[in-house]
Amino acid sequence: MVVLHIKQGDESQFLLETSVSATVDDTVRRIVMIFNGRMKVYRICAEMEMLAEHGPSLPPEMQGLTEDQIKDLELEDEWAEICIPSGGFSMNKDVCGKRNGRQPVENMREILHKTIKEAKGIISKEQVKSNTILTEQHIYDALDILKGAIMIVYPQNLPPYDPIRKELENQEDLEGTELHKQVLDLSLTQLWFAGKELQCGKKLLDYVGRNEKTKVIMKVQHRGHGAPGREPRITEDQQKELMIKEFKRREALKHLEEEEDDSYLDSPWADSNQLKRSFQGLNNISWKPH
Repeated sequence: MVVLHIKQGDESQFLLETSVSATVDDTVRRIVMIFNGRMKVYRICAEMEMLAEHGPSLPPEMQGLTEDQIKDLELEDEWAEICIPSGGFSMNKDVCGKRNGRQPVENMREILHKTIKEAKGIISKEQVKSNTILTEQHIYDALDILKGAIMIVYPQNLPPYDPIRKELENQEDLEGTELHKQVLDLSLTQLWFAGKELQCGKKLLDYVGRNEKTKVIMKVQHRGHGAPGREPRITEDQQKELMIKEFKRREALKHLEEEEDDSYLDSPWADSNQLKRSFQGLNNISWKPH
């Protein structure tokens, strides 16, 4: 099986294992699914960190309002008494006004934080360095443990408008947000290899050859952005290693120059004829006229 090192720009994303006989269409579809799945996991984790600190989300019409404004408008959070965390809560006001401030107790917060860390570890970019392949199942596993943690801490689930619940139920609406720019659109996604765009209808072997036991770098990006930059001839780690070697070489040369310094030969005491001239009275003779 060929291993595809997927990058966006110069940044590594994940490793995908496939066959050289796979079509470009299927490969792009898998890459988009895994890429967007990772983004979903990161979005949920970010919201769960806020959940652990400030409780469930307020209704959209109450977000950003002061307590006086909420009272004047006679708004009420109907889900507040339904979505109570296991073990109770303590108040920790959300200064952004997006969540109701009902912070779960410490042991429940620990469950959330531990699960966040575990989910991020599954889909982390660091997996590339350890040559760990990422699959669609890894995405499902990360989402499952996040959902499981939510159900442990909130047995009655979260309000239907909470971003976490909407993400887990695939009801999120990212249109018009910065987060939407991070999502890949299958119809607008291009895959590049060695400065060439992989064309739909072809197979990977048309670009990478028939050798299944190989690893290649491919770059993903939105259509219309032109060809991505080519990979440098040497990696960042190789460049650092070369710089270290060059530094050590220069230090060694500098040390040798210091050991071979013969400037002392210009000193009077090193002059082999000094004693002879002294006896002949030829020292300190000035050739200037008086």
